[in-house]
Amino acid sequence: MKPLPRIMVAPNGARLTKKDHPNVPVTIPEIVQSTLDCIAVGADGLHAHVRDESQQHVLDVGLYKELLAELAPKVPEQFMLQITTEAMGRYTPAAQRALVEGVRPEAVSIAVREMTAGEDDKTLRRFYNDCHEAGIAVQHILYDVADVRALAVMVAGGTVPKSGLQALIVLGRYSAGQTSSVVDLGAPAAALLSTLPHVDWAVCAFGAYETECLLAGRALGGKARIGFENNRMNQDLSCASSNAERVAELAEAMGVARAA
Repeated sequence: MKPLPRIMVAPNGARLTKKDHPNVPVTIPEIVQSTLDCIAVGADGLHAHVRDESQQHVLDVGLYKELLAELAPKVPEQFMLQITTEAMGRYTPAAQRALVEGVRPEAVSIAVREMTAGEDDKTLRRFYNDCHEAGIAVQHILYDVADVRALAVMVAGGTVPKSGLQALIVLGRYSAGQTSSVVDLGAPAAALLSTLPHVDWAVCAFGAYETECLLAGRALGGKARIGFENNRMNQDLSCASSNAERVAELAEAMGVARAA
């Protein structure tokens, strides 16, 4: 099971289309090229969403398998290829589990509040432990302190395996205007580190203060997820031309060397 990368790129997310930015990658060839461009400037992981022909977010086994098959021979061995089960208000926990079972990826992000909604512990325990036994790295998505506490309870009870535990603190997703600031990191990070000190964790942040938030997370021992899914603005408030530009800014600030 791979550890979380220092810099994971999230190039498209579930909501953006070409109307939001012409360089949002929505087709498989575009996602592949964006990923390779980001590797060249310091990314060592991908958080991938696939889209249908109308650019809409879908949990599609075939599309994910196609994307992973295209990327696998082109990326470094230790590069993490992570899919998502994001529900977008459309997909049930059962549909999310079916995606993971159908794709069998090396890594997947799963929101605690989405996967546990209305589900019994037996079902959740079987799913999370099956993922662990299969070597699938599950990154648990945490939007607030309540999510952190819910994950801690599941780990303590054995529903989620303690070994190889990974998490992502998301800043600004449910704030006004989907913007975040460094101060937003304090409470969830403190809760996570006090209840699950062994966790391998990262931060992502919506809005123009993305870079500052990610650097603050790094100072606390966290890793970073960056890209158009969360923000398209550079630190100087200019609009980034590409995901690679966002990755390059963070990599430079972190002192991460570019790929040879």
